[in-house]
Amino acid sequence: MIKTSSLGDVVHALPAVTDAARAIRGLAVDWAVERDFAAIPSWHPAVGRVIPVTLRAWRRRPLAAWRSGEIAALRAALRHTPYDAVIDAQGLLKSAVLAATARGARHGLDFASVRERAAALAYRHRHAVAKGQHAIARNRALFAAALGYTLPADAPDYGLRRDATPPSGLAAPYVVLLHGTTWATKQWPEPRWRAVAEIARRAGYGVHLPAHGAGERARAEAIAAGLGTVLPESDVAGAAAAIAGAAGIVAVDTGFAHLAAAFGVPAVTLYGPTAPDLTGTIGRNQARHAASGLPCIPCRSRVCAVIGKAAPPPCLDSIAPEAVWSTLAGLIAARSP
Repeated sequence: MIKTSSLGDVVHALPAVTDAARAIRGLAVDWAVERDFAAIPSWHPAVGRVIPVTLRAWRRRPLAAWRSGEIAALRAALRHTPYDAVIDAQGLLKSAVLAATARGARHGLDFASVRERAAALAYRHRHAVAKGQHAIARNRALFAAALGYTLPADAPDYGLRRDATPPSGLAAPYVVLLHGTTWATKQWPEPRWRAVAEIARRAGYGVHLPAHGAGERARAEAIAAGLGTVLPESDVAGAAAAIAGAAGIVAVDTGFAHLAAAFGVPAVTLYGPTAPDLTGTIGRNQARHAASGLPCIPCRSRVCAVIGKAAPPPCLDSIAPEAVWSTLAGLIAARSP
């Protein structure tokens, strides 16, 4: 299968692999994925081989990638095994090229369903999957059509092994605040984060914040000052360990929020400009807290139409920390195993 990025998209493909493994006895899946996210497929017991790609880096230095032999090595990895099926779950030109390189009958979305129409030219078998569904549902439908089994009607199961990540090493109980996001319009104001951190501390929880890059670290330090700790920068596996061991999570719309859903950790994810019905967190012990009362949401825009590039956007600023913590506390108390 081809599903290279981003973090949330990779997590969204896991339930389709679980479905397929349950429907087809002895199924083994090789997964082509961006190197930064390669740990995630390896945590699923049905994934036999992870094929790391670095398409993002190659776009910045295509000649260097060619001369170094990286592209030739990827081609050899994709062609190493003759497959019964090659499924492009990404639906983009870049993923279609990878699918076309692999050896096997190529499956993907049809022209009306795929994200980039030209990608469908690469597929021998094209499948219609209605738009307007959550990304997880679309992946599950594509796999069922491509591999010829009945689409399950049950809730999605990410299928991650219980021992997928090592212990976090953090003193329990603790909560993790996933504040990092690339969109300014997805950010929750620092005073709101600090208010949640204060409530968590009073309730007896440690408070930890991951940070990736200088910008996120500065914001994390401002939020955590006197209330919690900023975790050392780590790869996806390190961040996942902290998330998997947490009693609860508060998150904005970021890829790591989907990891919390995949591990079943109680989490409240905050939505403003994006549409949770299509790409929001789904899973056990999950709650979405969407901004309300504004006619412009979801705007799906990186720039707020109300206040421009200023921060914070009024949609997320309207979400009260007390309401967020009340929801999270309820999820923690009622946590299902």
